[in-house]
Amino acid sequence: MAWRSLAGLVFACALVAGADAQAPGAPPTLLRVIAFDGGWNLPLWAAQRQGFFEANGVSVQLSFTPTSVYLITSLLDGKFDIALALMDNYVAYQEGQGEAKIPDNPDLFAFLGGDGGFASIVASPAVKSFADLKGKTVSVDAMTTGFAFLTREMLARNGIAETDVTFVRAGGTPNRYRELLAGKQDATMLRTPFDLTGKARGLNVLAYAESLGAYQGSAAAARRSWAASHEKELIGFMRGYRAGLDWIYDRANREIVEAILVANQRDMTPALAKQAYDLLLADKGGLTRDASLDMNGIRTVLELRSKYATPRKTLTDPMKYVDLSYYEKAFGKQ
Repeated sequence: MAWRSLAGLVFACALVAGADAQAPGAPPTLLRVIAFDGGWNLPLWAAQRQGFFEANGVSVQLSFTPTSVYLITSLLDGKFDIALALMDNYVAYQEGQGEAKIPDNPDLFAFLGGDGGFASIVASPAVKSFADLKGKTVSVDAMTTGFAFLTREMLARNGIAETDVTFVRAGGTPNRYRELLAGKQDATMLRTPFDLTGKARGLNVLAYAESLGAYQGSAAAARRSWAASHEKELIGFMRGYRAGLDWIYDRANREIVEAILVANQRDMTPALAKQAYDLLLADKGGLTRDASLDMNGIRTVLELRSKYATPRKTLTDPMKYVDLSYYEKAFGKQ
């Protein structure tokens, strides 16, 4: 496909651009990272392309997950070292509210913030308003995840009761995007830039989740046991990631960043990449500029989980799910 064929063109430059950033000495330690496919991975792609991870003593093998269940279970099984997913996923499994059965008391924690969600309710061409959703199907990753709660909250605030629609599980954002285009469901929650590519193909954006206020979207997490014995590597990953952030936010690199989006994002065109760049790298509301975790955003995650998750629990303390000590060692206090 054209969007994949451009990948070689963009990443071929890595041998040259990355060589200058490569630190001398021992070979970098390989880190296995799992994430959902999408434009929010720009800092990762840029850091790989520019050799920023290697400059900090690590290399990253990035894999994409089809579902949150696979991501969490694979992280806990030790198949991956680091995950990037919605903050809610980590809270869910720590609280025994996840979709998959796992051992009690997992040791997951978040250490890096990615974004505020970039989420919107997107519908098929025939659905032009929330009222049109009555009697229709709405897809979610899994019923116990944060975007399912966001979806339910946004439907409720727009006059749609849960009994008005049928919820179906369809996996992560890329899967839900493909099934929505194929007409298998009538609406779902998508993340930028899938809303942009969807609109270009006739889908309708009904509302943006930013209306709900602060929300911790993507966050990087690991097992506490792994982090305790790999502190140097974890800090190297964090510094490489933030160097990637600095690089993509440098407006002098805009054309290359847009090319990276076209090379890596399904249905992305050069024109849509310009729009995606403006949203993903907005001065306000874009990818979290300093990669810090948003405590108020995590509180929103906890409020929605307290309202919708089962077994019912009242969750109020963001610090239960994070460890800021690694961030402080990498960058100083946030």
